Amino acid sequence: MLNIKFTKYKLGEILDVTRGASLSGEFYATEGEYIRLTCGNFDSQNNCFKENKSKDNLYYIGEFKLEFLMKKGDIITPLTEQAIGLLGSTAIIPESGKYIQSQDVAKIICKEDLLDKDFAFYLISSALVKQQLSAAAQQTKIRHTSPDKIKDCTVWIPELSEQKRIGKLLRSIDRKIELNRAINQNLEVMAKQLYDYWFVQFDFPNKNGKPYKSSSGEMVWNERLKREIPEGWNIKTISEIENNIITGKTPSCADEDNFGGNIPFITIDDIRGNLFVFKSQRTLSTKGAKLQAKKYLPIGSLLVSCIGTIGVMGFTATLSQTNQQINSIVFENEYNKEFVYFTLKMYFEKAKAKTGNVFANMSKEEFSTIKVIYPPKHILQIFHNKIVVILDKIKNIANEMNNLTKQRNELLPLLMNGQITIE
Repeated sequence: MLNIKFTKYKLGEILDVTRGASLSGEFYATEGEYIRLTCGNFDSQNNCFKENKSKDNLYYIGEFKLEFLMKKGDIITPLTEQAIGLLGSTAIIPESGKYIQSQDVAKIICKEDLLDKDFAFYLISSALVKQQLSAAAQQTKIRHTSPDKIKDCTVWIPELSEQKRIGKLLRSIDRKIELNRAINQNLEVMAKQLYDYWFVQFDFPNKNGKPYKSSSGEMVWNERLKREIPEGWNIKTISEIENNIITGKTPSCADEDNFGGNIPFITIDDIRGNLFVFKSQRTLSTKGAKLQAKKYLPIGSLLVSCIGTIGVMGFTATLSQTNQQINSIVFENEYNKEFVYFTLKMYFEKAKAKTGNVFANMSKEEFSTIKVIYPPKHILQIFHNKIVVILDKIKNIANEMNNLTKQRNELLPLLMNGQITIE
């Protein structure tokens, strides 16, 4: 190990922290030129920027000072902990001239003769800083920090050249993760396009391999739907397609021994942005999971949020349990998986477009009785065989992203405290 000198600083000596603008709610809008940043733009699990899909009124149409308009590459960190572990998270603005810094978001400005920008991104999100912010946060239901509290954190950092090497290495891992995420998004778009072609436009291949509806395939009037559907297709509820629907449950939080084991305990935040859920912020112990053994979900179960924010969906990638906000479908017929996923995805998108509301509750009974147009078995089988190849690619890439994230997180403290060095 090289002999690397570390220097002790208060963060305020090596960077500045600015609070965003106070934006009046009367100017919130569902469309516009500028998007206001919120705590929903932080992916605390992956420590990166994410588009906030939990709200509709994210645009801001009022006046604001241009100093609050963010530039590509700006580093931000939350001042409000709206989810466990959020304080100390960091994100990088992906595009200039689009996002407005709000009062719940701080901007990090490095003193470049002392602190490398890439290194700073990981320094703020390190366990050392996170622990200090957590200890200093106001002990309310929603905890807060401030620019001054961030600047008051004590850190030990290596010389600038070593900072640059560390920052470069960690950013290279994150760029690979970002590339993989973009690939997966494109793959899912491809899969959805095929679904739309087959099950929305009804141009699935007929017995001659030609598009059914476009080739004058027989359509029949369905009185329940008040529309035409392909001949031989039926109307079924979700429970008629797959009847093993499990509503999650939270074991007693009064007993700490119920938590902290190796069994993923999935919540809505764990599903967002993840078609396949490999990990969760909270875990159950063997004891906690045994208390609700009937709530176990095998690999490949479909997770659907039905309380708070409805319609957030993904598949389990490991044996898991969920909280009560999620209904899960355990499939008996593997040919139903992809069809049900995309059908429900379209259902919730239409419901949101119709009501303009993403916040609602849906009981297990209501969920079970959602009606869908259901195709014959042989069409489902052909669709499954085509789509499963794409979804398997997505799952494999997601697993690689998970491993890269784990590698980065393991390297971070070792690099930060000099236990390992970069040659």
